[in-house]
Amino acid sequence: MATHLRLVGMAALWGASWSWGKVVAQAMAPLAAASLRFLFASVVLVLWMHRASALRDLKKLTRNQWLGLAAAAMAGVFGYSTFFMLSLQLVPAGKAAIVVTLNPGATLLLAAILFREHLNPAILAGMVLSAIGAYIAISGNGPSAALPGSVGIGELLLLGCVACWVAYTLIGRLVLKGVDALTTTTVTTVIGALLLLLASIGFEGTAAWGALRGAPADAWVSLLALAFGATAVAYAWYFEGVKALGAGAASGYITLVPVFGVLFSSLWLDEPTSKSLFLGAALAISGMALMHVGRRRAELRGQRPARAAREGAPGGKP
Repeated sequence: MATHLRLVGMAALWGASWSWGKVVAQAMAPLAAASLRFLFASVVLVLWMHRASALRDLKKLTRNQWLGLAAAAMAGVFGYSTFFMLSLQLVPAGKAAIVVTLNPGATLLLAAILFREHLNPAILAGMVLSAIGAYIAISGNGPSAALPGSVGIGELLLLGCVACWVAYTLIGRLVLKGVDALTTTTVTTVIGALLLLLASIGFEGTAAWGALRGAPADAWVSLLALAFGATAVAYAWYFEGVKALGAGAASGYITLVPVFGVLFSSLWLDEPTSKSLFLGAALAISGMALMHVGRRRAELRGQRPARAAREGAPGGKP
């Protein structure tokens, strides 16, 4: 029971990250805030590795594995976090949280193309349902509305989050075999934090860092919650769930992330919840659940659905 409660808590923390990110994005320079988030998280993760006596294992990593970790950090931390913060300056947090539902389908589809992974009817139906639901929720269009004209820059930035997360998981599939989850998360977080720091200094300048002193208290609380709650604690609970239940069962809780995302954005930020948002979220979440069922069926039949999509963390590493 404790493991299941922790996995629900993980989903709640990842769902809450969109509201926390919205508060931070409105008060701080995006790259500076993102670099601080992952610098703080890096300290916790490095201490975690030290306590687990895993730091010495870094010497065993091959050159290709280090290159793979660097590429994963570029996509999954630097790229994702940049799109995450920039999109939240323009898009409501509840709407943005629905983007999580596109990650599994996009990853499974590309894995099928690149690695010839099996896609059964349940997975394909889930992909379609998630894509339709995400479009309705993100664009604000009802099911009978015309497609063009409702997707702006913020929504396109959200699709950048999806692209970066898909790249992150597929890079892991290609070049990070044999590297455990804690090492992958810690090293990519540290490298990503340094890349974000360099980008912030280069593009935002030192003035952005000086302006952090004037940021309101709620922005700092949200930033710390992102660093320690949505990154360190949530990943610890996720890894415990994977160890106790297996990656397939633990990843099923990812379905709850957009539910918590919409809930918290409404409660904490007083964001309006339109009918199209509820309809889109319901369809997208149903699609995620259907894909999960399809993957489980494939596992039971001895087929191999996309491992990267099954073991990767949600939206992310939001």
